[in-house]
Amino acid sequence: MARHLVLKDGTVYSGEPLGADIEAAGEVVFNTGMTGYQEILTDPSYAGQIVLLTYPLIGNYGVNNDDFESSQVQAAGLIVREAEGSPSNWRSHGTLDEFLKSHNKAGLAGVDTRAITKRLRSAGVAMGMLTDGSPDGALARLGESRDYSEINFVESVSTSSPYAWGFSGREAVDEPAGEYACKLVVLDLGLKYNILRRFSALKCRSIVLPQSSTQEQILGWKPDGVVISPGPGDPKNLQRAIETVHGLLGKVPIFGICLGNQMLSHALGGKTYKLKFGHRGSNHPVKDLVSGRVTITSQNHGYAVDRESLAGTGAEIDQVNLNDGTVEGLRHEGHRARSIQYHPEAAPGPWDSRPYFAEFIETIGKAGS
Repeated sequence: MARHLVLKDGTVYSGEPLGADIEAAGEVVFNTGMTGYQEILTDPSYAGQIVLLTYPLIGNYGVNNDDFESSQVQAAGLIVREAEGSPSNWRSHGTLDEFLKSHNKAGLAGVDTRAITKRLRSAGVAMGMLTDGSPDGALARLGESRDYSEINFVESVSTSSPYAWGFSGREAVDEPAGEYACKLVVLDLGLKYNILRRFSALKCRSIVLPQSSTQEQILGWKPDGVVISPGPGDPKNLQRAIETVHGLLGKVPIFGICLGNQMLSHALGGKTYKLKFGHRGSNHPVKDLVSGRVTITSQNHGYAVDRESLAGTGAEIDQVNLNDGTVEGLRHEGHRARSIQYHPEAAPGPWDSRPYFAEFIETIGKAGS
């Protein structure tokens, strides 16, 4: 039985079924990373998207119980050239196909992923559907569906209630805190677990709050600093969260990551725009304009900060992408706020930018002195 990828412009690619036997719709995007497919699939920033992996062989080391970046598979679907059915790794607990089926997610294998990638690069990302049925029927349903940018995906991926993350991982907020260097509040817009792990390694306890939290609720925890997490979708759909971040400016040190960078930009009076095909992969070079250092970063975003819109806001652009010149980091010294567009926690990806976690903790120390 064939499975089809149908794009909204009517283009059809046919291959083999992978994962669950269901229909899946979403924005079709591509990721250039060679490894980390389990982390990618469980990254909340991929909510509402069908992810195409450009590396041709996926699944060769299987899946395990450790490499989750959230509690479930978040991507709408997966597209690969070849899905390995006999993985070999000491941590493996099953195949990619079994993993997708257990989470009721559809995938597609046996297609020319290079051809699809080239189309997305030239025409831009597009809404698509994975279906075992008629491509014409799928195209008709796509025509009736909402565009990716119209949907607030953050509401569906954020935690519904507060929880804490400490030395032993996730825990109740009222559990004994232990000896920590600082307490952070993390506004969950689509949080990856490895962000919490990195702060825990620096002896910080994180209190994770829902995306609807107000500035009063956040400050009520008396945090030493606030982290604005990554997440999916168009930041312009998050006006409540933007107002919350705006209300925190100057009251507590702020660190924004990925979507958090865009949220800080909006809170300062800036704007964002949609990229043609986004930045998704583990090999994006970024230059720090203050230190002159270049790091290779892990990225996953489809929107970017409008450089010109920051004029007069007091924000300083301090990092840029060396591939296309887009804004990769900004800071506002007066508000003790800074943010970066990429993922310093990686998972997957290189560890070059991990020092920015420690830099934020140092900022907190200065703020408290």
